[in-house]
Amino acid sequence: MRQLKLYEAGDKMISLIKDNYSLLQSLGSFGINLGFGDKTVQETCELNDVDTYTFLAVVNFTINGYSKFENDEQLDVQTLLHYLEASHTYYLDFQLPFIRRELEESLDADDRLGRLIMKFYDEYAHEIQRHMKYEEKTLFPYVQSLLEGQPASDYSVDTFSKHHESTDQKLRELKLMIIKYLPANAQLNNQLTATLYDIYNNEEWLRLHAEVEDKIFVPAIRRLEQQLKQYDVTKNITNMVFKGVDGNETISDREKDVIIGVVQGMQNKEIADHLCISINTVITHRRNIARKLQIHSPAGLTIYAIVNGLVDISAVKL
Repeated sequence: MRQLKLYEAGDKMISLIKDNYSLLQSLGSFGINLGFGDKTVQETCELNDVDTYTFLAVVNFTINGYSKFENDEQLDVQTLLHYLEASHTYYLDFQLPFIRRELEESLDADDRLGRLIMKFYDEYAHEIQRHMKYEEKTLFPYVQSLLEGQPASDYSVDTFSKHHESTDQKLRELKLMIIKYLPANAQLNNQLTATLYDIYNNEEWLRLHAEVEDKIFVPAIRRLEQQLKQYDVTKNITNMVFKGVDGNETISDREKDVIIGVVQGMQNKEIADHLCISINTVITHRRNIARKLQIHSPAGLTIYAIVNGLVDISAVKL
Protein backbone atom coordinates (compact mmCIF):
# COMPACT_ATOMS: atom_id res chain seq x y z
CA MET A 1 0.00 0.00 0.00
CA ARG A 2 1.39 3.44 -0.96
CA GLN A 3 2.52 5.55 1.98
CA LEU A 4 0.99 9.00 1.97
CA LYS A 5 3.33 11.94 2.40
CA LEU A 6 2.24 14.03 5.34
CA TYR A 7 3.50 17.58 5.17
CA GLU A 8 5.10 19.03 8.29
CA ALA A 9 5.79 22.44 9.77
CA GLY A 10 9.42 22.40 8.63
CA ASP A 11 8.62 21.77 4.96
CA LYS A 12 8.99 24.65 2.52
CA MET A 13 5.66 26.22 1.66
CA ILE A 14 6.68 26.43 -1.99
CA SER A 15 7.15 22.64 -1.99
CA LEU A 16 3.51 22.14 -0.97
CA ILE A 17 2.38 24.36 -3.84
CA LYS A 18 4.65 22.65 -6.35
CA ASP A 19 3.27 19.25 -5.32
CA ASN A 20 -0.36 20.41 -5.20
CA TYR A 21 -1.33 23.51 -7.15
CA SER A 22 -4.91 23.19 -5.84
CA LEU A 23 -3.61 24.52 -2.50
CA LEU A 24 -3.49 27.98 -4.03
CA GLN A 25 -7.22 28.30 -3.36
CA SER A 26 -6.77 27.23 0.28
CA LEU A 27 -4.02 29.76 0.93
CA GLY A 28 -6.38 32.67 0.35
CA SER A 29 -9.02 31.14 2.62
CA PHE A 30 -6.47 30.87 5.41
CA GLY A 31 -5.44 34.47 4.84
CA ILE A 32 -1.97 33.50 3.63
CA ASN A 33 -0.54 35.84 1.03
CA LEU A 34 1.75 34.85 -1.81
CA GLY A 35 5.34 36.03 -1.86
CA PHE A 36 6.54 33.78 0.97
CA GLY A 37 9.83 32.97 -0.77
CA ASP A 38 11.61 29.96 0.72
CA LYS A 39 9.95 30.19 4.13
CA THR A 40 8.78 27.02 5.85
CA VAL A 41 5.13 26.25 6.49
CA GLN A 42 5.49 27.30 10.11
CA GLU A 43 7.28 30.55 9.25
CA THR A 44 4.64 31.40 6.64
CA CYS A 45 1.75 30.61 8.97
CA GLU A 46 3.23 32.61 11.84
CA LEU A 47 3.85 35.55 9.49
CA ASN A 48 0.14 35.50 8.55
CA ASP A 49 -1.22 34.77 12.08
CA VAL A 50 -2.46 31.30 11.10
CA ASP A 51 -2.32 28.31 13.43
CA THR A 52 0.28 26.01 11.82
CA TYR A 53 -1.11 22.74 13.17
CA THR A 54 -4.64 23.49 11.94
CA PHE A 55 -3.37 24.60 8.53
CA LEU A 56 -1.44 21.34 8.12
CA ALA A 57 -4.44 19.32 9.30
CA VAL A 58 -6.61 20.75 6.52
CA VAL A 59 -3.81 20.42 3.95
CA ASN A 60 -3.02 16.80 4.79
CA PHE A 61 -6.72 15.94 4.83
CA THR A 62 -7.59 17.55 1.49
CA ILE A 63 -4.46 16.27 -0.27
CA ASN A 64 -3.80 12.90 1.35
CA GLY A 65 -7.09 12.02 3.03
CA TYR A 66 -5.49 11.97 6.48
CA SER A 67 -8.46 12.17 8.85
CA LYS A 68 -7.50 11.07 12.36
CA PHE A 69 -9.07 14.09 14.02
CA GLU A 70 -11.70 12.43 16.24
CA ASN A 71 -9.93 13.34 19.49
CA ASP A 72 -7.53 15.94 18.18
CA GLU A 73 -7.61 18.74 20.72
CA GLN A 74 -4.77 20.65 19.05
CA LEU A 75 -7.04 21.91 16.28
CA ASP A 76 -7.73 25.62 16.61
CA VAL A 77 -11.45 26.23 16.14
CA GLN A 78 -11.01 29.96 15.51
CA THR A 79 -8.64 29.21 12.62
CA LEU A 80 -11.10 26.67 11.16
CA LEU A 81 -13.95 29.15 11.47
CA HIS A 82 -12.03 31.88 9.65
CA TYR A 83 -11.00 29.39 6.97
CA LEU A 84 -14.59 28.31 6.28
CA GLU A 85 -15.93 31.88 6.34
CA ALA A 86 -13.29 32.96 3.83
CA SER A 87 -13.99 29.88 1.69
CA HIS A 88 -17.63 30.91 1.46
CA THR A 89 -16.65 34.43 0.45
CA TYR A 90 -14.30 33.08 -2.21
CA TYR A 91 -16.90 30.76 -3.70
CA LEU A 92 -19.92 33.08 -3.56
CA ASP A 93 -18.23 36.33 -4.52
CA PHE A 94 -15.67 35.09 -7.03
CA GLN A 95 -16.06 31.51 -8.22
CA LEU A 96 -19.80 31.43 -8.94
CA PRO A 97 -19.75 34.70 -10.97
CA PHE A 98 -16.54 33.60 -12.72
CA ILE A 99 -18.06 30.32 -13.96
CA ARG A 100 -21.20 32.16 -15.05
CA ARG A 101 -19.19 34.58 -17.18
CA GLU A 102 -17.31 31.65 -18.71
CA LEU A 103 -20.59 29.91 -19.56
CA GLU A 104 -22.03 33.06 -21.13
CA GLU A 105 -18.96 33.40 -23.32
CA SER A 106 -19.05 29.68 -24.22
CA LEU A 107 -22.71 29.40 -25.19
CA ASP A 108 -24.56 30.69 -28.22
CA ALA A 109 -26.82 33.48 -27.01
CA ASP A 110 -29.32 32.67 -29.77
CA ASP A 111 -29.48 28.95 -28.90
CA ARG A 112 -32.48 27.95 -26.80
CA LEU A 113 -30.63 25.04 -25.19
CA GLY A 114 -27.81 27.39 -24.25
CA ARG A 115 -30.28 29.72 -22.52
CA LEU A 116 -31.77 26.76 -20.64
CA ILE A 117 -28.32 25.75 -19.44
CA MET A 118 -27.74 29.28 -18.16
CA LYS A 119 -31.06 29.11 -16.33
CA PHE A 120 -30.05 25.78 -14.83
CA TYR A 121 -26.75 27.26 -13.67
CA ASP A 122 -28.52 30.21 -12.02
CA GLU A 123 -30.73 27.76 -10.12
CA TYR A 124 -27.63 25.89 -8.99
CA ALA A 125 -25.96 29.14 -7.88
CA HIS A 126 -29.08 30.09 -5.89
CA GLU A 127 -29.05 26.71 -4.14
CA ILE A 128 -25.38 27.09 -3.20
CA GLN A 129 -25.99 30.59 -1.89
CA ARG A 130 -28.92 29.39 0.22
CA HIS A 131 -26.83 26.54 1.63
CA MET A 132 -23.84 28.68 2.55
CA LYS A 133 -25.93 31.59 3.86
CA TYR A 134 -27.70 29.15 6.20
CA GLU A 135 -24.33 28.17 7.66
CA GLU A 136 -23.30 31.82 7.96
CA LYS A 137 -26.55 32.71 9.71
CA THR A 138 -26.75 29.75 12.11
CA LEU A 139 -23.62 27.63 12.44
CA PHE A 140 -20.87 30.25 12.31
CA PRO A 141 -22.42 32.61 14.92
CA TYR A 142 -23.07 29.59 17.15
CA VAL A 143 -19.41 28.56 16.94
CA GLN A 144 -18.33 32.12 17.73
CA SER A 145 -20.59 32.07 20.80
CA LEU A 146 -18.93 28.82 21.89
CA LEU A 147 -15.51 30.42 21.55
CA GLU A 148 -16.73 33.29 23.72
CA GLY A 149 -18.05 30.84 26.32
CA GLN A 150 -21.71 31.79 25.77
CA PRO A 151 -23.30 29.11 23.57
CA ALA A 152 -26.90 29.39 22.41
CA SER A 153 -29.17 27.00 24.29
CA ASP A 154 -31.40 26.19 21.30
CA TYR A 155 -28.71 25.02 18.85
CA SER A 156 -25.93 22.46 18.60
CA VAL A 157 -23.54 21.15 15.99
CA ASP A 158 -25.68 18.00 15.74
CA THR A 159 -28.56 20.19 14.55
CA PHE A 160 -26.29 21.43 11.77
CA SER A 161 -25.13 17.91 10.85
CA LYS A 162 -28.70 16.70 10.40
CA HIS A 163 -29.38 19.46 7.84
CA HIS A 164 -26.01 19.42 6.09
CA GLU A 165 -27.14 18.09 2.74
CA SER A 166 -25.05 17.69 -0.41
CA THR A 167 -25.07 20.60 -2.86
CA ASP A 168 -23.18 19.13 -5.81
CA GLN A 169 -26.00 17.24 -7.55
CA LYS A 170 -26.97 20.14 -9.83
CA LEU A 171 -23.33 20.77 -10.73
CA ARG A 172 -22.94 17.16 -11.86
CA GLU A 173 -26.12 17.42 -13.92
CA LEU A 174 -24.92 20.68 -15.48
CA LYS A 175 -21.65 19.30 -16.79
CA LEU A 176 -23.33 16.14 -18.07
CA MET A 177 -25.89 18.22 -19.98
CA ILE A 178 -23.13 20.24 -21.60
CA ILE A 179 -21.15 17.14 -22.56
CA LYS A 180 -24.09 15.09 -23.85
CA TYR A 181 -26.56 17.51 -25.39
CA LEU A 182 -25.01 20.82 -26.34
CA PRO A 183 -24.63 21.07 -30.14
CA ALA A 184 -21.07 21.27 -31.36
CA ASN A 185 -19.82 24.71 -32.29
CA ALA A 186 -16.25 24.74 -33.52
CA GLN A 187 -15.80 28.42 -32.73
CA LEU A 188 -16.87 27.99 -29.10
CA ASN A 189 -15.57 24.48 -28.48
CA ASN A 190 -12.24 25.45 -26.87
CA GLN A 191 -13.91 27.98 -24.64
CA LEU A 192 -16.55 25.47 -23.57
CA THR A 193 -13.94 22.81 -22.88
CA ALA A 194 -12.04 25.22 -20.63
CA THR A 195 -15.27 26.08 -18.83
CA LEU A 196 -16.04 22.41 -18.29
CA TYR A 197 -12.57 21.93 -16.82
CA ASP A 198 -13.25 24.72 -14.33
CA ILE A 199 -16.64 23.21 -13.46
CA TYR A 200 -14.96 19.88 -12.70
CA ASN A 201 -12.44 21.66 -10.48
CA ASN A 202 -15.25 23.43 -8.65
CA GLU A 203 -17.08 20.17 -8.10
CA GLU A 204 -13.94 18.77 -6.42
CA TRP A 205 -13.52 21.97 -4.39
CA LEU A 206 -17.08 21.71 -3.08
CA ARG A 207 -16.63 18.05 -2.18
CA LEU A 208 -13.48 18.77 -0.17
CA HIS A 209 -15.07 21.84 1.43
CA ALA A 210 -17.99 19.72 2.68
CA GLU A 211 -15.65 17.01 3.95
CA VAL A 212 -13.55 19.52 5.88
CA GLU A 213 -16.75 20.65 7.58
CA ASP A 214 -17.90 17.09 8.32
CA LYS A 215 -14.60 15.42 9.23
CA ILE A 216 -12.64 18.24 10.90
CA PHE A 217 -14.89 21.18 11.81
CA VAL A 218 -17.89 19.30 13.25
CA PRO A 219 -15.80 17.00 15.52
CA ALA A 220 -13.85 20.03 16.75
CA ILE A 221 -17.11 21.82 17.62
CA ARG A 222 -18.41 18.74 19.45
CA ARG A 223 -15.26 18.73 21.60
CA LEU A 224 -15.72 22.43 22.32
CA GLU A 225 -19.34 21.83 23.32
CA GLN A 226 -18.29 19.02 25.67
CA GLN A 227 -15.59 21.17 27.24
CA LEU A 228 -18.10 23.94 27.93
CA LYS A 229 -20.59 21.47 29.40
CA GLN A 230 -17.91 20.13 31.74
CA TYR A 231 -16.98 23.69 32.66
CA ASP A 232 -20.62 24.55 33.41
CA VAL A 233 -20.99 21.49 35.65
CA THR A 234 -17.83 22.42 37.53
CA LYS A 235 -18.97 26.03 37.81
CA ASN A 236 -22.37 24.98 39.18
CA ILE A 237 -20.77 22.72 41.76
CA THR A 238 -18.40 25.51 42.74
CA ASN A 239 -21.30 27.92 43.10
CA MET A 240 -23.13 25.44 45.33
CA VAL A 241 -20.06 24.94 47.46
CA PHE A 242 -18.80 28.50 47.75
CA LYS A 243 -21.97 30.62 47.72
CA GLY A 244 -25.04 30.98 49.81
CA VAL A 245 -28.53 31.96 48.74
CA ASP A 246 -27.62 35.55 47.98
CA GLY A 247 -23.99 34.82 47.14
CA ASN A 248 -22.77 37.73 49.30
CA GLU A 249 -22.48 36.33 52.84
CA THR A 250 -19.10 35.01 53.85
CA ILE A 251 -18.18 32.41 56.43
CA SER A 252 -16.70 33.83 59.65
CA ASP A 253 -13.53 32.47 61.24
CA ARG A 254 -15.54 30.89 64.08
CA GLU A 255 -17.88 29.24 61.57
CA LYS A 256 -14.83 27.84 59.77
CA ASP A 257 -13.67 26.36 63.07
CA VAL A 258 -17.06 24.69 63.44
CA ILE A 259 -16.86 23.31 59.89
CA ILE A 260 -13.42 21.84 60.62
CA GLY A 261 -14.83 20.19 63.73
CA VAL A 262 -17.67 18.64 61.73
CA VAL A 263 -15.24 17.40 59.07
CA GLN A 264 -13.11 15.82 61.80
CA GLY A 265 -16.14 13.88 62.98
CA MET A 266 -16.84 15.77 66.18
CA GLN A 267 -20.30 15.97 67.72
CA ASN A 268 -21.77 19.33 68.76
CA LYS A 269 -20.68 18.91 72.42
CA GLU A 270 -17.14 17.99 71.36
CA ILE A 271 -16.96 21.06 69.10
CA ALA A 272 -18.30 23.24 71.94
CA ASP A 273 -15.70 21.92 74.40
CA HIS A 274 -12.91 22.25 71.84
CA LEU A 275 -13.79 25.87 71.03
CA CYS A 276 -14.81 26.78 74.61
CA ILE A 277 -18.32 27.83 73.57
CA SER A 278 -21.80 26.54 74.43
CA ILE A 279 -23.63 23.80 72.54
CA ASN A 280 -26.36 26.30 71.64
CA THR A 281 -23.73 28.56 70.05
CA VAL A 282 -22.42 25.61 68.02
CA ILE A 283 -25.96 24.82 66.85
CA THR A 284 -26.48 28.48 65.88
CA HIS A 285 -23.22 28.48 63.93
CA ARG A 286 -24.24 25.32 62.07
CA ARG A 287 -27.61 26.83 61.14
CA ASN A 288 -25.89 29.94 59.79
CA ILE A 289 -23.40 27.81 57.85
CA ALA A 290 -26.21 25.80 56.25
CA ARG A 291 -28.09 28.98 55.34
CA LYS A 292 -25.07 30.70 53.83
CA LEU A 293 -23.70 27.73 51.91
CA GLN A 294 -26.90 25.79 51.28
CA ILE A 295 -24.97 22.74 52.52
CA HIS A 296 -26.61 20.63 55.19
CA SER A 297 -24.61 17.40 55.29
CA PRO A 298 -21.18 16.57 56.77
CA ALA A 299 -20.14 15.22 53.35
CA GLY A 300 -21.00 18.53 51.70
CA LEU A 301 -19.11 20.47 54.37
CA THR A 302 -16.14 18.16 53.86
CA ILE A 303 -16.04 19.03 50.15
CA TYR A 304 -16.31 22.73 51.02
CA ALA A 305 -13.49 22.46 53.55
CA ILE A 306 -11.21 20.64 51.09
CA VAL A 307 -11.70 23.00 48.14
CA ASN A 308 -11.28 26.04 50.41
CA GLY A 309 -8.12 24.71 52.01
CA LEU A 310 -9.57 24.44 55.52
CA VAL A 311 -8.42 20.82 55.78
CA ASP A 312 -6.00 18.66 53.85
CA ILE A 313 -7.66 15.92 51.85
CA SER A 314 -5.12 13.39 53.11
CA ALA A 315 -6.39 13.99 56.68
CA VAL A 316 -10.02 13.29 55.77
CA LYS A 317 -11.45 9.86 56.52
CA LEU A 318 -13.30 8.68 53.41
